[in-house]
Amino acid sequence: MTAKRIQILVADDHPMIRAGLSATLDAEGDMHVVAAAANGAQAVALFREHRPDVTLIDLRMPVMDGVQAIQGILQLAPGAKIIVLSTYQRDEDIFRCLKAGAKTYLLKDMLANDIVRTVREVSSGLRPIPPAVGEKLAEHMVHTPLTPRELEVLELVARGLRNKEIAAALSITDLTAQGHVKSILEKLGVHDRTEAVAVAARRGTIHFD
Repeated sequence: MTAKRIQILVADDHPMIRAGLSATLDAEGDMHVVAAAANGAQAVALFREHRPDVTLIDLRMPVMDGVQAIQGILQLAPGAKIIVLSTYQRDEDIFRCLKAGAKTYLLKDMLANDIVRTVREVSSGLRPIPPAVGEKLAEHMVHTPLTPRELEVLELVARGLRNKEIAAALSITDLTAQGHVKSILEKLGVHDRTEAVAVAARRGTIHFD
């Protein structure tokens, strides 16, 4: 009897990456790409239609990003096996995806053989974490997380707003805004606002793309 092939859904907004990844996986005798999505919302819809064994999903996509798509898919099937495949290797991005329910996080510059092997491992129930991703996760664990309000303040700092403008935007006092900025600097281990924005962007805490 012929073994059942691993049914795969690929989601990436770049047509060439989507086509190349699909071709690579389809070339394997034990794999079959059943559908390919160009955005997160389409990924959720195609998952609902095809119920693949493994879903490979990009982090940055239009309409609905990777984290939102992961959450949407897991609402349909709590046991869904999802792999995030991204160019971003910032610890905050990795943590958000794994916290949302992805089984692992791969970088797009990995060799095709490594991606194929990971699909097989995830399909069999494993959660393989590449060394580079593991290092980023370990780095994340030593950081003190920012509160939701501090994240709001940091986003405004990144836009160039001063304390008085932040206070007005968030309907808080100038003193409270100043306190949030001070806490952000301490948690990020930096001395000024410019450095705070640079560190947060490098970690993936805030995004400019």
